[in-house]
Formats: sequence, structure tokens, C-alpha cells
Amino acid sequence: MRRLPTTHSSIYSDDVSEDRPAGDAADRTASPFWRSSSAASQRDKRSSTPPVIGATYSHADILKFDSLSLSGDSRPRTPPSTSRNKSTPPPKTGTVTPTPPRRFHSSTDDDWAHEQDLPDREDPLAYDDDEDEFGLPSIASMRRKGRRIQDKKGKDPGGGQPGYRNGAGPNGALSAWALDNGDVAEERVIPSYPSAKKNEGKMLRPQYKDILRDPANSLHLISHPSAPVNATAKALEAHSARITRINKFKKILQASSINLPELRDSAWSGLPSEVRAMSWQLLLGYLPTSSERRVATLERKRKEYLDGVQQSFARTNTTSERTGNGGRGRGLDEAIWHQIEIDVPRTNPHLELYSYDATQRSLERILYVWAIRHPASGYVQGINDLVTPFWQVFLGQYITDPDVESGMDPGQLPKPVLDAVEADSFWCLTKLLEGIQDNYIHAQPGILRQVSALRDLTARIDGALAKHMENEGIEFIQFSFRWMNCLLMREVSVKNTIRMWDTYLAEDQGFSFFHLYVCAAFLVKWSSQLQRMDFQEIMMFLQSLPTKEWTEKDVELLLSEAFIWKSLFAGSQAHVIKQAGSGFMNL
Repeated sequence: MRRLPTTHSSIYSDDVSEDRPAGDAADRTASPFWRSSSAASQRDKRSSTPPVIGATYSHADILKFDSLSLSGDSRPRTPPSTSRNKSTPPPKTGTVTPTPPRRFHSSTDDDWAHEQDLPDREDPLAYDDDEDEFGLPSIASMRRKGRRIQDKKGKDPGGGQPGYRNGAGPNGALSAWALDNGDVAEERVIPSYPSAKKNEGKMLRPQYKDILRDPANSLHLISHPSAPVNATAKALEAHSARITRINKFKKILQASSINLPELRDSAWSGLPSEVRAMSWQLLLGYLPTSSERRVATLERKRKEYLDGVQQSFARTNTTSERTGNGGRGRGLDEAIWHQIEIDVPRTNPHLELYSYDATQRSLERILYVWAIRHPASGYVQGINDLVTPFWQVFLGQYITDPDVESGMDPGQLPKPVLDAVEADSFWCLTKLLEGIQDNYIHAQPGILRQVSALRDLTARIDGALAKHMENEGIEFIQFSFRWMNCLLMREVSVKNTIRMWDTYLAEDQGFSFFHLYVCAAFLVKWSSQLQRMDFQEIMMFLQSLPTKEWTEKDVELLLSEAFIWKSLFAGSQAHVIKQAGSGFMNL
């Protein structure tokens, strides 16, 4: 386990602005996630360009304006496409087959194939004198081409189907013929947003701005789909119970002053996905219980985080940057940043959501800012796992389908949404780690105490298993260190972890005290198999437990068993554990 301390102090200051700096100021404050204009203008002065981490930039950065001319034969031309439609025959040897120019809209691929098959169609790349100042066909020339095609073909050459106006397809997209007829009003159709796959239905909520302002605004958007017609009596009962449960949480969360004990009691047995994001933020103490303070608090905390990101990634050594000294010119703590860059791509690599660039850049920022704000611990491997449930849950409240593990790219979402998800995740991660920070400071004493307590607790619950493991030479720290460091996230799926955290947030000291009993119940669950194994088999089994097919029911059974062990052994004078910052606490 690699631990990366830092000597940085607090990074926040009141004079940091959220707006992107311009001119010379950009060199001093710009983040590597947003390339400054001055950095682009100095490119010709450098012999090599340092890598920019997760940059988003304008295409104007790569244009050479000194060689750009808008008159004569030097006008830019739309480059031909390198792809060929499968329905178009391959070009003959020694000839060049022109491809159609890039369009704003098209209905089907057959439109392109049909246009290429037209015998008298003019070469779309051989623009004539009717081109406009940017080298594109003028409206007049497009009208003439449309009339010529209509004279030669009696039917719709754009592939439009009867019943659709002006060549539009069944999905409302305009065909190539509709574009060539020169109707500007039809040509400039505003595309829908975002461009998610229709069959997956994962799109941005139209009311996302209201949810950004106050998460409670999402409560009235909750819909209750009707039960299937052929549903069994048991399924109908479960469907009715779920609706009743959602309405119960809505009543709690819509109050002007939220009753936290009532919310905590209700959350222990699981939170519906529709109300989970807001409930987590309340249970962690990030959101105030008063509805009057909620909007102002969110605005202030999100701005504070974004200001911190800007300052954390500010370039403090422009001279080093100009000389091409890589990341040292960013003013980053390179040891911390290097480890985060390694760990983030390895975070949940089996899930599509975490393979997107927008997701990874966001996680990098969260982890780096947290590390430099907490110099006592710095960044420790495993914290990268702990931020993912927050990021995934908070992203889901802005999407029509809260299951966001696949089917949508966060990079398509508006920047205010991603900023809010990132800021909320940062502050909730901070709240969580405040209760278990002893797990991540030097020598990680919190984890060592929990491992020792787990060994003693296992001996009391299942003496035969504890004795067998001792005889085989198994040390608890060899397998349970990861259980404490990552809160069992490497042993169960993210979805099951999210369900487990519903209960942890409802428990007092859920991520430390109650988690110990969950680990004990988790180990004892495999007692019969483990007692038939030797040292090597035990270690291999515990490193790859058969939990891949676990559902929420399995997690709820585990939590119930942990609650039983806690009820039996909490307060027992024979079993004692030292807790962080609270001396000795009876279990």
C-alpha cells in the first residue's frame, strides 16, 4: 500500500474567481484541465510541448492564422471523408471517387448511396463561382442543384418516405434532398440534446437546472410506472410496497425542516434510488435540514470547491513550463499527482461509466484537491474507490434513468451539471473520511486496530474457524487490511456497495464501528468452505470471493447478520476496541 504525504497547507483563498483568467493571468492560475490562450500562443517558442492532463481546448488553438486566407484559390475546402458507405461500390483502380460533403443532418445512409449513384450529379467537392466566402456552396447554387435533380427524378431522390414532409425521415431528420432545396429554415434545425441512444433512455432531465438549485425539486418528478399486466400477486405486492415507501421518503424530504432521526431510521433498510442522492447529502451533514438554507449552502460549497480546483492546478512556475519541464511547471505535488494518475484508470475498469475521459478527469481533481487539503494523510490508495459511490449516485439524479453504469457519456452533459456532481462528491467524501481518517494517516493505526478487533470478534463468533486459520498460519491482516481500507468495495459490486452505504449512513459510526461487524459476518459466512482449505487455498479464496452474482438481497442478509452480532457483543466487557479519538469503546 503506497501512502503519499504532502506538506501543502490549506489551498483556499477569497480572491480566487470561478471565471477563467485571461492574458498573462492565465499563466498563473489556469488549470491543466483548461488550456489558456497564452499557452497556445507560445507554442512556436518551444521545442517541445509538455503534456496537458485532461485538457479541453478550442480548435482555434491549432489554427495558423498567419497562413489563413479567405480569398482566391487558397480558400479552405471541406476535406473529403475517408470512410465509404458499404452500399457504395469500391472505386475503380486509377480513379478517384468523390465523396459527398459533410452535412449537418441526414436521415439514413441510403441517402448518401443514392446521391453517389446519380449519373449527372456534379462533383460535390468541385465548388464553382457560386461558393460563399468560406468555400461552401451558396444558397443559390443549392437551389439550382435541387431543381436539376427534381427534373431528372420523378420521385424523392433523398430517400424520403411518403407521408413525411420535405424528405424528412420517420425520426424527423432531414434527408440530403431536403438540405439541397435551399430552405434555410429547414436546414438549420436545432438538434435535440443530449444525443443518447433512444433504446436506453438515459438522457438529461429537462428540469436539471431546478435540481441543480435545490435537490428537493427532483422529488415531484418521481413517477410510478404501473405494474405489468401479467404480474404475480407477489410482484404486485412488492410494487405497491415500493410506491408506499417512496411516498414516505418524499413526505420526509419535502418538509421545511427535515427530521433526521426519522430519515435515518427509514434509510437503514435501504433508500429508493429516486431519493438516495438527497438523503445521502442530508445524512452526511452536507445539506442543511432547513429548506431555507439549502440553496445558499449549495451555491457556497460548490463555488468553494471550484475555486479550490482552480488554485490547486494553478501554474506557479511559468518559466519551467516554457522550458518544457513537464508537469513541474503546473505547481502540482508530482508524487501525489503521479499516483492518482495511475490509480484512477484502474478504478472500476469493468464499468463503462469509469472508462470515459470526463469521469476520470473529475475523479482526479477530487482526489488531488482532497489530498492537498489533508496533509496529515495525503493521498492513500483505496480512497479512489470510496469516491465512486458518491459520484455515481449524484450523477444519477440528473439523468432520466438513475442506473448510469453504462449507456451514457458524462462528457455530453452541461458543465454546470458535472461541476455540481464533482463538488458534491468531494464534500461528501470529505465528510465520510472525517470519521475514519485514522485509517489513512501515517502507519494507518485505525486499520490496525480494526484488524485486531476483527480477529478477536471472529474468535467469539466462530471459534472453530478462528482456530483453523491460526493453525494454518493465516494472519488476519493478510486479507482484512483491504476490507478496512476499501470498505469491502473490492469484494462486492458498486451497486451493492451503494445499498450497503444506505445502512452505514443510518448507523452511528457506520463506516468504522458497524463496518467491523459487517466484516465479521462476511468472514463467518464462508466458514464451512474455509475450514476445509489449507493456507494457500484460503488466501486465494479470500482474495477472490464468489460475490459476483450477489444481489441487494444478499447484501441485506449480510447487514442483518452484522446487526445481530452487534446486538449480542456490543457492550460486552470481554471484548474491547480502541476507537479513533474516543479512547476505548466496548463492543
